[in-house]
Amino acid sequence: MANIKSQIKRNRQNEKRRIRNRNFRGAARTAITAAREAFVENDPNTKEAVLKAISTLDSAAQRGVIHPNNASRRKGRLMKRLAAFIAAPPVVEEAAPKKKKAASKK
Repeated sequence: MANIKSQIKRNRQNEKRRIRNRNFRGAARTAITAAREAFVENDPNTKEAVLKAISTLDSAAQRGVIHPNNASRRKGRLMKRLAAFIAAPPVVEEAAPKKKKAASKK
């Protein structure tokens, strides 16, 4: 624990900022996860989910919660995947039963 007044105040400020930043970082993570799940589930609202994730990333970067290059990199990955998704939506195949491997003798 700090003994210096200015450091005590700085610790209080840092704690407030940490809690505020955690909300924006968590919202961005949640939006990205929702967008990724939309790709997997072949959801018709995939584009909206990606745009929402991009918006939350932009707001987090603007507030300084994450680095702007980090936000840009994540947005680029989502847009690249969205472009591929729109060009050729993935075909969901039925899972075939797994074949059992023969037991090896030692």
